[in-house]
Amino acid sequence: MTRLLKIAAIVALVIMVWLMTPGGGVPILAYHQVSSVPEVYSIDSGQFEEQMRYLAIQGYTAISFADLFAARAGTQSLPPKPVIITFDDGYDDNYLTALPVMARYGLKSTVFVIAGQVGQPGYLTWDQIKNMQSAGTEFGSHTFSHVALNEISQPQLMDELTRSKQLLEQNLARPVDFFAYPYGQYNLDTIAALKQAGYTGACTGLPGLGTTTDDAYQLKRVNIPRPKYGLWEFRLRLVRAHLYAKLSLLRDRVIW
Repeated sequence: MTRLLKIAAIVALVIMVWLMTPGGGVPILAYHQVSSVPEVYSIDSGQFEEQMRYLAIQGYTAISFADLFAARAGTQSLPPKPVIITFDDGYDDNYLTALPVMARYGLKSTVFVIAGQVGQPGYLTWDQIKNMQSAGTEFGSHTFSHVALNEISQPQLMDELTRSKQLLEQNLARPVDFFAYPYGQYNLDTIAALKQAGYTGACTGLPGLGTTTDDAYQLKRVNIPRPKYGLWEFRLRLVRAHLYAKLSLLRDRVIW
């Protein structure tokens, strides 16, 4: 019996070590605002800088979705520690506050824009978007008016997807291939519509890592709300994402 307990302990230790090693995917960080507004999805500039500094010190390289999908296609290799930094909605503080911080640490981001909100108070203007694009920021779509796509009719769904894509492409003078689901809500009809509208991939609100093998229209992200416990919370969210990725891999390999 003692021998069985020792074997069980060794197996448990091996499993724990395996779970704690990197999950083999790309952390896709999901931000919204970088401001002092006391909202759950608004993070102070000082906290944001602390997180960007941590990524830089740990050797992360910020990549784009174009880079990730080039790796999926086998036409490009990813750096040893890739990360994708995303912002949803397109608030003007992404340009005024976040961009200078990221520039200090050699990082770049992808901003998913609500196309119908461009130029409205508190949101990016087209000039700001173009300046960010010139600085290396990638832009994606977050619909035209930020509606839950699984709660509207098929014609409305296609209108939200195509109007946003067309307006962004018209102003950016380049293809807009990537998308983030408002409120993280989507279904099979949404995915089919995204493909029909010409999008290459999309981000969900599901926790985990983005990989080169996952469904291109169900990429997982690491949600980064306003932290309650400082940098430790940020670090734990990264660890948890790797853990989710490991557990997902284990689940996919087990025959139930």
